[in-house]
Amino acid sequence: QLQLVESGGGLVQPGGSLRLSCAASGFTLDYYAIGWFRQAPGKEREGVSCISSSGSSTKYADSVKGRFTISRDNAKNTVYLQMNSLKPEDTAVYYCAAVPSCLRREYSHWGQGTQVTVSS
Repeated sequence: QLQLVESGGGLVQPGGSLRLSCAASGFTLDYYAIGWFRQAPGKEREGVSCISSSGSSTKYADSVKGRFTISRDNAKNTVYLQMNSLKPEDTAVYYCAAVPSCLRREYSHWGQGTQVTVSS
C-alpha cells in the first residue's frame, strides 16, 4: 500500500519545539515534492510548508515563517518539519502529502495525521 505516515506529534508548552516526520511506505519520495498541512478543530485545512523533490526549494505559510523548517532525507525516505517557538494557535492535526511540484495542487498519498497540541 502506497502511503505516507506522520509521527512526532504530542503535547508541548508554548515556546517549545517538536519535530514531525513523514515517512513513505511502499514508494520512494525521491521524485515527489512533499507538503505539510494542518487542520485545527472547526477550521479549514491550511498549507504549512512544502519542499521540492531535491530539497533545494522550500516554501512556508506566513504564519510559520522563521519558526518552522522543512527538510528531507531521501536516503531515509523521510521528510521532516522542525517546529520551534510553538504557539497555542499551532495546535492542529498535521498531515503530509505528496505532489509532483510545490507549484502544483494535486496532492496524493495523504497520511493519517499526527496531533500537535500547544498548551500550558
